[in-house]
Amino acid sequence: MKKGFTLLEMVLVMTVIAVLFLLTVPNIQNVIGSVTSKGCDAQCKVVDTAIVQFMMDNDAQTVTISQLVSDGYLTEKQTTCQNGVPIRIENGVAKAN
Repeated sequence: MKKGFTLLEMVLVMTVIAVLFLLTVPNIQNVIGSVTSKGCDAQCKVVDTAIVQFMMDNDAQTVTISQLVSDGYLTEKQTTCQNGVPIRIENGVAKAN
């Protein structure tokens, strides 16, 4: 007698694997979106810290993102989120949409 798997057993295993895959893909996409959002929020906090430091060092009331970069408080890469959304300063607070 030959030992092995029947075609029915193989189809059943492949079906179970496909169902598990289809159940996990939406969750993975949600996690990726959440990570990107939280990363952008963290980047805005870095810019907020640079704003406060610039204002304290220069006795300034307003600041632009280009001033922070030119004075060395931020790098050019820190002016955009990881998803490519540029960070802007509104009323002394960093924001990204």
